[in-house]
Amino acid sequence: MDNALTEQHVRLMQAVAKGDRRAFEQLYRLTSPHLFAVALRMLRQRAWSEEVLHDCFITVWSKAGSYDPTLSAPMTWLTHIVRNRCIDWLRSGQARAANREEEYTDQLEIHADDDRNNWHDDAQAERLRHCLGHLSNDQRQSITLAYYQGMSHSDIADWLQQPIGSVKSWVRRAMEHLRECVGL
Repeated sequence: MDNALTEQHVRLMQAVAKGDRRAFEQLYRLTSPHLFAVALRMLRQRAWSEEVLHDCFITVWSKAGSYDPTLSAPMTWLTHIVRNRCIDWLRSGQARAANREEEYTDQLEIHADDDRNNWHDDAQAERLRHCLGHLSNDQRQSITLAYYQGMSHSDIADWLQQPIGSVKSWVRRAMEHLRECVGL
């Protein structure tokens, strides 16, 4: 990569770390095509790649201060974030759930105002609330962050300030409990 471009990226990263929105916008414009291509290559779905890229730039905005230009070039750091987020996406089950959703969306036509469909959704939601209520606080918080907020295990560990192994264990145990409780 051109040294001048690398230096420009470093300056932009330093400005983003200070909260400069214009620098963030410029960094996005310069780097997003390459980073999107990385995500698309890994995920093979345009919509997923767009979502992952969006999440990555939120991470960049919040963690730009942790970037150290002596350790890596900005594109290396950014590509690493995208790559890890893609791996998290694929491991989290979001990809499988999105695939299933896409498959069934074409086959089913459900109308929100159809009373025959709403009772089932309400009953399922109540059953899920009941099952979530029987989880420990750590399990409930971890599963909520993972599936309702879309956070990766490492993000949850950072958020809760807990070891990643504990978070993985909480999520796994919570999922086992929910499968049994809901009856899947």
